[in-house]
Amino acid sequence: MGLFDFFKKKEAPLAQEEKESLDKGLEKTKEGFFSKLSRVVVGKSKVDEDVLDELEEILISSDVGVETTIKIIRRIEDRVAKDKFLTTNELDGILREEIAELLAENKSSDVENAFIKSDKKPFVLMVVGVNGVGKTTTIGKLASQFHQAGNKVVLGAGDTFRAAAVDQLKLWGQRVGIPVIDHGMNTDPASVAYDAVKQAVEQDADIVIIDTAGRLHTKVNLMNELSKIKRVMQKVIPDAPHEVLLVLDGSTGQNAFIQAQEFTKVTEVTALAITKLDGTAKGGVVIGISDQFKIPVKYIGVGEKIEDLQVFNKKEFVDSLFKRK
Repeated sequence: MGLFDFFKKKEAPLAQEEKESLDKGLEKTKEGFFSKLSRVVVGKSKVDEDVLDELEEILISSDVGVETTIKIIRRIEDRVAKDKFLTTNELDGILREEIAELLAENKSSDVENAFIKSDKKPFVLMVVGVNGVGKTTTIGKLASQFHQAGNKVVLGAGDTFRAAAVDQLKLWGQRVGIPVIDHGMNTDPASVAYDAVKQAVEQDADIVIIDTAGRLHTKVNLMNELSKIKRVMQKVIPDAPHEVLLVLDGSTGQNAFIQAQEFTKVTEVTALAITKLDGTAKGGVVIGISDQFKIPVKYIGVGEKIEDLQVFNKKEFVDSLFKRK
C-alpha cells in the first residue's frame, strides 16, 4: 500500500476499535463539558440570554478559545432569533450541529487533505514542536503506521540537543525495523536532515520523517535553524520538505494556541497533530485550533497505542464528543 492509498483508506469511517479508542480518549472532555452544561439548564425550559452567557463560559473553560466560542454563540443566537423559541432539551443537538458546521466550513481540516502528494518520492515530512508535547512519540507512531501499511520509511534524528530524543527515535526504529540516521548529540541538525534525505533517495524510500529541536528559544534562532534544515534538504530534493507538521499537546489547552502562534510565525506550518487528548478535559482545543489557524489538524492522539494516533476525522470527532453514555 502506497502513501496515497494509506490515506485514502483512512478517509473511510473509523473501524470499531478506532471508534472505541476515540470515545474513550474524549471521555474526560465529555464529562467536564456535559456536567457543566447540565447544571446550566437545570430548571430552565428555554435557551435565553442567561443560558447563552453560561454556555459561553463553559466553551471557553473547555479550551475552545474565545474567538471560536464567540462564533458558536452567535450562531446559536441567530437560531434562537430565527426559531423564536428553543428549548434547553434541544441545546445538545444545536451545539453539535453548529460545531460540526464550523469544522466543515474549515476545509483545511478535511481528512481528504491529508499530507500525501503521491508524485513525491520520497515524501519529506519535517516535524516541529516544543519539548514534552509528544513529538518524538508521534514520529515513532507515524513511522510504524506507514511501515505497517507497506511503505519504506527513513527517520532522521535531528533533535540533537537532547540525548533522550535521539535515543528514543533509535528505539522506535529498532522496534519497527526502520533505519534511523543520527549523528549523536550536540551535532548539526541540518547535517542529520541532509544525510537522512540523501539515504531515503538512495534506498528508494517512500517517506522520510525528520525530527527537529524541541526548543522555543529566540524566534530568530529558531527561524534560522529551521531555514537551514530546509536549505540543506533542498540540495537533495529541491521542493523539500513537502510537509511541516507541528505537534501540540492538547492537555495544555491555551498553551497549545500560543505554541501554534509562535511556530507559524517562524516557519510555514502545513499540518497539525494534537496529542494527549486522553486524560484531559481540554479536548475542545481541537475545535478552536482547527477554526482559528486554518491549518489542517491531521492527527489526534487519544491513547498510548500506536493506532491511537488517528487521522483526524471531524465527523467522527463530533459524534464522539456528543455521545452520551
